[in-house]
Amino acid sequence: MFISDNWKDYELLYCGGGEKYERWGNVTLRRPDPQAVWPVVIDGNATSMDDLPKPNALYTRSDKGGGAWTKLKNFPSTWTIDYDSLGKKLTFRIEPTAFKHTGLFPEQASNWDFCGNLIEKAKAAGKKDIRILNLFAYTGAQTLACSAHGADEVVHVDASKGMIAWAKENIKLSGLEGNYVRFIAEDCMKFVEREIRRGRKYDGIIMDPPSYGRGPKGELWQLEDSFYDLVKLCTNVLSDDPLFFIASSYATGITAQASGQIFKLAIPDGKVEAEELMLPVSKMGVLLPCGQTARWSAK
Repeated sequence: MFISDNWKDYELLYCGGGEKYERWGNVTLRRPDPQAVWPVVIDGNATSMDDLPKPNALYTRSDKGGGAWTKLKNFPSTWTIDYDSLGKKLTFRIEPTAFKHTGLFPEQASNWDFCGNLIEKAKAAGKKDIRILNLFAYTGAQTLACSAHGADEVVHVDASKGMIAWAKENIKLSGLEGNYVRFIAEDCMKFVEREIRRGRKYDGIIMDPPSYGRGPKGELWQLEDSFYDLVKLCTNVLSDDPLFFIASSYATGITAQASGQIFKLAIPDGKVEAEELMLPVSKMGVLLPCGQTARWSAK
């Protein structure tokens, strides 16, 4: 398991009955989570979310699709939280969206530390011009981490201009404006194909692809059908002396072990680890599964 248990500003307090109850800084949120398949159990007794202290806001799904946040107490529209990544302070803007998300996936923190540690070790060993490619990069948590830990260039690619703007704001909040980060608003697969033609190479690749999407020619694809092809395509932009390649997935059709086998087939040399991402539930003493990650690193 890859457990993200070094948080101070985030805490998963309770989960159960298909929901989770979290603290983001000083703000508490209650929202759906399909992996919370057990009841809320406190001191050995089953209870319900409705018996817990009232959160600042509650997200409920609509019968017509989507959903909305209901303000129950003082509820800011946006705020920030910090994370200490191996001594590097990362600051993120949090803003609950209409799709129940907040702009940050805290279970990914163990991946930020993993990449940051390898970058720092490579720098200490004298490696120069470390270039990292972050695909499907969302609001840029991994971009921040790699930049803060010393990557000479981070290329952040996401098809959403709104997410690019959010990532740029996180860069400023974290005091990383002076670092070399390129933001590319483009389809990730198209970008990789163009980088292959250009002969550009990267020492680390990070990706968190959606469960489904469209290919470079507009064709529909599902991740479980295309994951190997996507990973294999990206190996063409790995440098001759790469540090890492990591891919996360929230697609239910791909297990952690399946991801690991795909990595072993697509990148034969190196060390592969593939595990579920987990968050500790502080008031219940259990762990909540939050997707999975496959990690390749040089031996």
